[in-house]
Amino acid sequence: MKASQRLLVKKSVNPANFNKGGLEKTLSAFSLTMMGVGAIVGSGIFITPGIIAAKYAGPAAMLSFVIAAVVCSLAALCYAEFSSTIPLAGSAYTYVYTVFGEFLAWILGWSLISEYLFAVSSVAVSWSSYFQNLMSGFGLKLPTFLTAAAGTAGVSGAGFNLIAFVVVLAVSLLLVGGLQESTRVNSIMVIVKILVIVLFIGVAIFFVKPANYHPFMPHGVSGLVKGASLAFYAYIGFDAVSTASEEVKNPKRNMPIGIVGSLVVASILYVAMAAVLVGVVHYSKLNVGDPVAYALAVIHQNWAAGIVSLGAVVGMTTVLIVMLYGGTRLLFAISRDGLLPKVFRTVSPHTKVPVKSTWIFGIIASVFAAVIPLDKIAELVNIGTLFAFAMVSIGVVCLRRHETLQQINSSFKVPFYPVLPVVSFLACVYLMLNLQAFTWHMFGIWLVIGIVIYFAYSYRHSRIRAGLRAKESKS
Repeated sequence: MKASQRLLVKKSVNPANFNKGGLEKTLSAFSLTMMGVGAIVGSGIFITPGIIAAKYAGPAAMLSFVIAAVVCSLAALCYAEFSSTIPLAGSAYTYVYTVFGEFLAWILGWSLISEYLFAVSSVAVSWSSYFQNLMSGFGLKLPTFLTAAAGTAGVSGAGFNLIAFVVVLAVSLLLVGGLQESTRVNSIMVIVKILVIVLFIGVAIFFVKPANYHPFMPHGVSGLVKGASLAFYAYIGFDAVSTASEEVKNPKRNMPIGIVGSLVVASILYVAMAAVLVGVVHYSKLNVGDPVAYALAVIHQNWAAGIVSLGAVVGMTTVLIVMLYGGTRLLFAISRDGLLPKVFRTVSPHTKVPVKSTWIFGIIASVFAAVIPLDKIAELVNIGTLFAFAMVSIGVVCLRRHETLQQINSSFKVPFYPVLPVVSFLACVYLMLNLQAFTWHMFGIWLVIGIVIYFAYSYRHSRIRAGLRAKESKS
């Protein structure tokens, strides 16, 4: 076999092995939907609608979220077909391994590791800030060098964000206790978060002034589209749901419901929040760090501000749970294929959870969150996600032509095939090309590190390649 063929060797899929991964099947459609909402609706819902309205779309910010939801739903439909056809851990990594081959799968998997790792770290830093604000209301305050990383504005010398460090470890502890327990806690927190958002809308809607909706699109269609580009990133996180497919009771039915359902719920919340926010306060005044709290102050409802801050903390906690979970299951899947050391695929016989993988991933993310400034660790999240969306979207075309997978009865098919997957692919590529040059430079460095690891370790330890070598030696 030629070297190029070895790099593109594909993962064979045997439906008989779908229930033999060692992970326990405990998740329902409701659990998956709560995971998706938990990942998508974080602190951003209390911040991004105001920024989009003030800087780009004006009162039409609600439409920016609608456009972003439509674009994101294209990729979501592609994920739904893959996850219901191949219910295995690893999400986009496993799908690409099946239709495009090992090397591209490794590149994508390595990119997704950065997405989950840096997403957890950046959210933990934001969680720390919100938590400190809550504590300050009770007169409690930690020293600056224990609440901010070195290099943060106003912090000289060594710094260590103790709160961010501890919260990641706490979430890791929750996850190693078992998936059923983790999803139960996540579902409770998601419900609390939704209630807080509904509270704000219910209070503020009585103070809406129709005059604030004029002019509706002050910056025209271009502002609307720019706003949609920013709003798109608010939806990043739903792909973590697809990493759970191996632990779902009925993946052919529940995976599409969980993925699409979480997007629908999140979209309704974002659009409603944006619509009420710009109705209460003129869009030109919403370019602040806490637009929801600002709006409550304008209408003299300060009593609700503390509740909203609590909702933001709870919202970010659910994001931490789901993204940390997604990262550990990705490492589990890559390790099971031999591309990472076997320590990442060891499953506890009691909890049916990859405990060592969870702790390793959690500790690394907690250290990153503690010592690296937020503006540095958030750069790789978006590009890794969009790369995954693009590959999954175009991968559906190959999925339909895969001889073995054609025989698997998938319960969900992407509508308007092949137009919709191609449009989704092009939309993701377009958004990638509009990212900052610095993001591309960081992404390139991350990929170089990944390629070195692949040829130094993964290529020689690949289980699929080991099987090919065994066959060649016999022939």
